[in-house]
Amino acid sequence: MSQIRKEENAGIIVLHLRGQFIGGEETDELRQSLTEAAEHQQSKLIVNLENVSYLNSTALGVLISAHTNFVKRDGKIALCNVSKSIENIFVITKLTLVFSIYSTLDEAIKQLS
Repeated sequence: MSQIRKEENAGIIVLHLRGQFIGGEETDELRQSLTEAAEHQQSKLIVNLENVSYLNSTALGVLISAHTNFVKRDGKIALCNVSKSIENIFVITKLTLVFSIYSTLDEAIKQLS
């Protein structure tokens, strides 16, 4: 079963992630979804982490590489609905300096629109 649901909202691709991303099939699916968005010349992407309980370093690497890819093309990736425990990972790794993180999906859409 897919752990990623994709939708478009106000011209922005939103990826709704669910479960744990620990470097297995689910992380490959995430990489694939991010690559497809980039290939379709999407310039704005939001990753909704509301239902994600865990991200490991492999999953973080996938997000970082997608971020680099988007920024190279003047695009933007934002994260939203990040739980406290996952936010701590972003703080410790200083990725809060890399990613725009918003408390709600609506806020992320508003900022990227």
